[in-house]
Amino acid sequence: MVGPRFEQTSEVFQPRPLAAIELIQEEPIRLVEGRVAACDGGGGALGHPRVFINLDKEGPHSCTYW
Repeated sequence: MVGPRFEQTSEVFQPRPLAAIELIQEEPIRLVEGRVAACDGGGGALGHPRVFINLDKEGPHSCTYW
């Protein structure tokens, strides 16, 4: 892509280049008992819509918003 909108590729000039990684690392791992876990972002009105996570299959499970 070309044009002034896509010319800035340096992370130095971005407001917070690693914001998503930092937020993921700050979120603690939560252990739950049962087959379903729920996440709403924890921020009340500033969170995200409630998401239900099915825990039937093995492996780590995460919220699609985090």
